[in-house]
Amino acid sequence: MCRARRPRVLVADDHAGMVTAIGRLLALDCEVVGSVADGRGLLEAVGRLRPDVIVLDLNMPDVNGLEACRQVMRADPNMKVIVLTAYRDAAIMKEALAAGACAFVAKQTIAEDLPSAIQRVCADRHG
Repeated sequence: MCRARRPRVLVADDHAGMVTAIGRLLALDCEVVGSVADGRGLLEAVGRLRPDVIVLDLNMPDVNGLEACRQVMRADPNMKVIVLTAYRDAAIMKEALAAGACAFVAKQTIAEDLPSAIQRVCADRHG
């Protein structure tokens, strides 16, 4: 799905500065198709924008990232979700992966790790 073209990425983060930074970071290799600031609007945006990958912050208002990930995966079990968080906690990572995320990137290493995580999940058709 991602192999024939630049991956279409939807960013879900409630901090406008982070959304802008992610957009700049991914501009050469990905097409950022949109952003949402809370988990509540994520499902609608996924249906409307049809991204290949969702970059999802855990801490968002209304519906948190873990619950949003669960909802996305119920709606589309093949969606690729990469969870972003400021926490370096194995329990949170385990919970994110159990919710359906296929990768986990710490915000502290986003510039180094996010582009390669997107490439990796797009190359892996099964996970």
